[in-house]
Formats: sequence, structure tokens, C-alpha cells
Amino acid sequence: MEYEIMKQTDEIRVNDEEEAKALIEKFKQDALTNGYEIASYSSTKKDKKLKGEVVDEWVVVKIVKKWA
Repeated sequence: MEYEIMKQTDEIRVNDEEEAKALIEKFKQDALTNGYEIASYSSTKKDKKLKGEVVDEWVVVKIVKKWA
């Protein structure tokens, strides 16, 4: 059976907003040479709390890639 990927969503955890912006730019550059386009992207700051205190923070980058 033969198939072709049409759309793929990646969710990647990074440490901060700067890393998120750099990762998005990397995917944009990769799209130019790898035959897909970036349909959408977003970054969301997350944190983990323990007894009301933040014990961990990170950013989730969501990138949707589409092939023609």
C-alpha cells in the first residue's frame, strides 16, 4: 500500500521563548529545501506547580507542516 503524507503536526518542548523563536525560524528555513510549507505555528508557555509554587517552566512549540 502506497501513501503520501499531507499534513503533520509537531509539538516540541523547549526551555524559553528565545529557543521557541529560533526553532520556528529553523523549520521555516527547512521548509524551503524539504518540500513542505508551514501551515501554522504557535508557542505556548507552560509551567508545573507544586503546592502553588512554580517548580518548572517551559515552552511548547506547535508547528503544522503541509505537503502539496
